[in-house]
Amino acid sequence: IFHSSAMINSQRKLLFNIYIGFCCSEVILPKLCICSQFSVSSSYQSSEDPGAFAVATNGEPFPWYQLRLPNSVIPLHYDLFVHPNLTSLDFVASEMIEILVRDTTQFIILHCKDLEIMNATLQSEEDLRDKKPGQKLQVLSYPAHEQIALLVPEKLMADLRYYVAIDFQGKLANGFEGFYKSTYRTLRGETRIIAVTDFQPTQARMAFPCFDEPLFKANFSIKIRRESRHIALSNMPKVKTIELQGGLLEDHFATTVKMSTYLVAYIVCDFNSVSGTTSSGVKVSIYASPDKWNQMHYALQASLKLLDFYEKYFDINYPLPKLDLVAIPDFGPGAMENWGLITYRETSLLFDPRTSSVSDKMWITKVIAHELAHQWFGNLVTMEWWNDIWLNEGFANYMELISVNATYPELQFDDYFFNVCYEVITRDSLNSSRPISKPAETPTQIQEMFDAVSYNKGACILNMLKDFLGEEKFQEGIIHYLKKFSYRNAKNDDLWGSLSNSCLEGDFTSGGICYSDSQVKSDTLAFLEENKIKEMMTTWTLQKGIPLVVVKQDGCSLSIQQERFLEGVFKEDPEWRALQERFLWHIPLTYSTSSSNTIHRHILKSKTDTLDLAEKTTWVKFNVDSNGYYLVHYEGHGWDQLITQLNQNHTLLRPKDRIGLIHDAFQLVSAGRLTLDKALNLTRYLQHETSSPILLKGLSYLELLYHMMDRRNISDVSENLKRYLLWYFKQMIDTQSWSDEGSAWDRMLRSVLLRLACDLGHAPCIQKATELFSQWMESSGKLNIPTDVLKIVYSVGAQTTAGWNYLLEQYELSVSSAEKNKILYALSTSRHQEKLVKLIELGMEGKVIKTQDLAALLHAIARNPKGQQLAWNFVRANWTDLLKKLVFV
Repeated sequence: IFHSSAMINSQRKLLFNIYIGFCCSEVILPKLCICSQFSVSSSYQSSEDPGAFAVATNGEPFPWYQLRLPNSVIPLHYDLFVHPNLTSLDFVASEMIEILVRDTTQFIILHCKDLEIMNATLQSEEDLRDKKPGQKLQVLSYPAHEQIALLVPEKLMADLRYYVAIDFQGKLANGFEGFYKSTYRTLRGETRIIAVTDFQPTQARMAFPCFDEPLFKANFSIKIRRESRHIALSNMPKVKTIELQGGLLEDHFATTVKMSTYLVAYIVCDFNSVSGTTSSGVKVSIYASPDKWNQMHYALQASLKLLDFYEKYFDINYPLPKLDLVAIPDFGPGAMENWGLITYRETSLLFDPRTSSVSDKMWITKVIAHELAHQWFGNLVTMEWWNDIWLNEGFANYMELISVNATYPELQFDDYFFNVCYEVITRDSLNSSRPISKPAETPTQIQEMFDAVSYNKGACILNMLKDFLGEEKFQEGIIHYLKKFSYRNAKNDDLWGSLSNSCLEGDFTSGGICYSDSQVKSDTLAFLEENKIKEMMTTWTLQKGIPLVVVKQDGCSLSIQQERFLEGVFKEDPEWRALQERFLWHIPLTYSTSSSNTIHRHILKSKTDTLDLAEKTTWVKFNVDSNGYYLVHYEGHGWDQLITQLNQNHTLLRPKDRIGLIHDAFQLVSAGRLTLDKALNLTRYLQHETSSPILLKGLSYLELLYHMMDRRNISDVSENLKRYLLWYFKQMIDTQSWSDEGSAWDRMLRSVLLRLACDLGHAPCIQKATELFSQWMESSGKLNIPTDVLKIVYSVGAQTTAGWNYLLEQYELSVSSAEKNKILYALSTSRHQEKLVKLIELGMEGKVIKTQDLAALLHAIARNPKGQQLAWNFVRANWTDLLKKLVFV
């Protein structure tokens, strides 16, 4: 599944993001604010007391008291039939589950939520062979655990197979979970309905009774009944269609490979598609609503290239004959990796050449890369339980870096990857963070695991481990992991074991270091013993937080120490010492010096250590190329020496080191370890910087500082900052063309510089944007404005009443989700509160502005100084209604 704060993820997380917009707008650095009173309460019992007593809805004792299903019965195969009615918005269905009884039992426990069970019967293998009717089963329901119990007349015997048949029905859900309805409008203004599934993590039980835990893998044979005007899609290719009376059709799909319930998917829709074939013969298709056919082609090209890459990289062929990627009009997360039938938000899959910017292309490419990586990490090898969801999501985020760099080098995705780590550091540096791997039992607790810690921190520690082991050995290790656990489940220790065992005996030196056969380097580190990698990596997965490495140079000696980095908690605060206790990481340090380009390595396992330099040096820089997941503070004259070097000749420091210095400096300001003037001095060299990613990072902190002053109404400081920014970056701003020319990062820098200039009231910028907006209005929206400046032009145009009203009209008419996003952002920048109120009303209504976009809208309004208090008051007053709308519990 794809989540990111750059877009809207699951609805719980989005509501949380709205709150972030309020509580974090006044601080100098972005941070995530955790407030327990805003969490969704759970009615789940967590008692593990064997004497616990559960009562079914009919008052009878329920035979199972635990949240997790018993393992006395396991599923082998589901035959599932579904017939959705897109007029009455409900469905009827039936299933036969082939089960294996491992221990003698008197009952079968399944997950089931919001379904009406009509009938349940049981047959033995002998009954099925002799065509005897099934025995009727009593069904007990225990909604508190989303479970049903099937009581059998006679005990089920161990090591025998049985067949459970269930007839059931339900309504298509109104939210984004389970089997739900989605709508879209055609160009002619007609509203059409489709039915779609989204099951991760615990919503398959909303569509059919099942063993809804990742460990209970099975094969699925699916049949979908539909009208002739629709098509049906599922995980596997269609093998036949049967014509029924009344004009209905029934599609039968091939049996799936062995997989978890959360990956099952089926859709009934009227979409069109474009298709292609990979070099290994896999048919790849992109589906979307008919009016969006011309927006599907980039996704097809990217999917074919990425699937080819992954097959070679993992040395494992994609195991299904086809792969469909479908743009869903109403969708909660960014995308979902259902095996063979990946579902996406339209913004995450569809690229419109007229309105999609280079940032949109980067986004679509990375989301496709993420979901395709899941076909191996997550689908082929699945975590045993949701506490290790990072094994799926962290790896998928990490594989974005590897795959996009290889297939689209022009996007320079490794420069983008910094944001993955920097985004989670702001969360991880708060005491309210959590370990990557932690217990999670209830559906609410499981849902909360899908956050930046699992995704981003998971990816960043994997990147750090890759840098530590060496790229070749790391790749060998993950191939070993995937092959060993194919069609099975795995846990943390299985990964560390595979990464250790990838070092063959012949690769080792007498010192226990594993070297690549083709690239023997003293800095290519790995460990002979499995517990060495495990010992190091558990310090990163089982404890929360991020380390700060404090460096002090004294001649040729470096004293280093580690502590827990805490944003907003100063060393002199009384709670600081208590918050440091029992935190210790095994940190794979790297460093370079002014006198040598050599990358030195050292593993810091203790609180303090000393390093000896081979020669005198004016400065030392730790965390080379920012591959490590830690911050660095240089005591004494360390920062001054680095600032001097940047001002004299910044190119002596690697580009990724320069961006790391800017990031760390401003983070240290938030913890009181560095003065703000020192961090600002560090940015003064930026007028000589030529690297767009570095300029963007520096600009982001300076702009943040300006907005903080502006929101606090510190007018003299904000005015001085505004003048400083416009003066300091004037040459860069004035040389920008209003076009889509240049490299990907040059184009992204152009968008940010021009947006900042217009936001700061720079007259030439406002004039040019106004001119383009007027021409666009006069052309009735037909004029093609360069995509990278489209949001800027719309935002300037939205400041007049006529412009704002016209944009709202165009929002309703547009069939480009990329354009809709840009228009909605522009509308939210209005300085007139009555217009912002209207946007909120439209978002609550859910027709013009879809419910899936409401949280993003509120977050955008909260970032507008004129809308911050308005949005905050609205969220507080309507919290219960927002939960019902966006969190379907």
